[in-house]
Amino acid sequence: MSNNRSGSFVGGLILGSAVGTVLGLLVAPRSGKETRQVLKKSAQALPELVEDLSTSVQLQADRLSESALRNWEDTLIRLKEAVAAGLEASQQERQVLSEKVQNTDSSYPLGDRN
Repeated sequence: MSNNRSGSFVGGLILGSAVGTVLGLLVAPRSGKETRQVLKKSAQALPELVEDLSTSVQLQADRLSESALRNWEDTLIRLKEAVAAGLEASQQERQVLSEKVQNTDSSYPLGDRN
């Protein structure tokens, strides 16, 4: 679960950095020409930033998928164990009831059943 949190943190950090950079450039006291040049350079770096973010998201998705698969496998094992225990308990109860029926049948004479 800490891997999931650290991946979210890294993704948020990258996104926050990009947004902060753009906002800082727009608010900075520069001439229009200078601001456009800086924005152009930032826009050129954007594909690389998006690729890094995409890779990070894909890694986190893979980790989450692996974690979900492990959790599912653990749940399936516990479910199989529970079903096996339930079957065993029902067989034991059936045997106990069968013995009670046999004991009850043997305690009554054949003529008294009607």
